[in-house]
Amino acid sequence: MSLYVVDASIAAKWFMDEEHREAALSILSEENELHAPDFLFLEMDNVICKWVRQNAITSKEADELREKFHQYPLEKHPFISFLDSAFGIANETGQSVYDCLYVALAALLKGRMVTADRKLHDALKNGPYRKNVAWLEDI
Repeated sequence: MSLYVVDASIAAKWFMDEEHREAALSILSEENELHAPDFLFLEMDNVICKWVRQNAITSKEADELREKFHQYPLEKHPFISFLDSAFGIANETGQSVYDCLYVALAALLKGRMVTADRKLHDALKNGPYRKNVAWLEDI
């Protein structure tokens, strides 16, 4: 069993037909243990609102998508408990505190944050958190 922390770039691909969607869906396998900061739900609400504004989905579809997302097998962790770590990682790596919440949780759980955010992955892949970060297609 693999332990993964999923970020919003992965969760968004579970619902929209875009590049790397199949790989994102494969992470939902029962063989994987999935975790996320509770902050992910705020990020996903923002993404869903953006889709509504872009007319990619209707408001009714947005409500259905939110309900479905809340049923996905994600163990939620209160971000406040590792915010100090995320802040330190952000200062060390030059990445946003938002993104580093996922990295901090992966380090805490001794797992890997999986992302489809190429810029974030590439910024972290050779640094001190390389063992805690994975590119989606490498899973």
